Amino acid sequence: MESASARELVLSELVTVPDFPEPGIRFRDLTPAFANPHAFRVIVDTLTAKCGAIDAVAGVEARGFLLAAAAAYATDTSLLAIRKKGKLPGSVLTESYDLEYGNDALEISPDHAPPGTRVLLVDDVLATGGTLAAAARLLTRAEYVVAGVGVVLELAELNGRSALPGQDIHAILTL
Repeated sequence: MESASARELVLSELVTVPDFPEPGIRFRDLTPAFANPHAFRVIVDTLTAKCGAIDAVAGVEARGFLLAAAAAYATDTSLLAIRKKGKLPGSVLTESYDLEYGNDALEISPDHAPPGTRVLLVDDVLATGGTLAAAARLLTRAEYVVAGVGVVLELAELNGRSALPGQDIHAILTL
């Protein structure tokens, strides 16, 4: 499917929720697009179309998991989970980051793939870039190679790309 058609489809399914999760925030909800089987297939196909040679797909908790699982299946590659702090057993790497409305930390188990694994990093939204930058740092610290970053929606006004210098970022829709 063409990129323009994918953008139009995502835009038609996108819901903006004012004052969520706190006053002043406009939450961009993509779950209606994920609930639409045609839209979800187009999203996954579009995210994986430009990824090049990869060995794994990493998704950021929680909506990134939905995309990563489908993208790993579609590309016949491994799936890596980047979880919120305290959710993974065993040896983990931890990385803190700032959100648009607070701060948090992410973790990854560094032994789920060999060093040098080429990883497509996916998430639903690129806002300030804090979450994806922390995820990219985790992948690098685990000795993986970030082969690209794919998002469904980029909120350009928040300048999230600046938090990911040198990364090959593909967004289906930019607002």
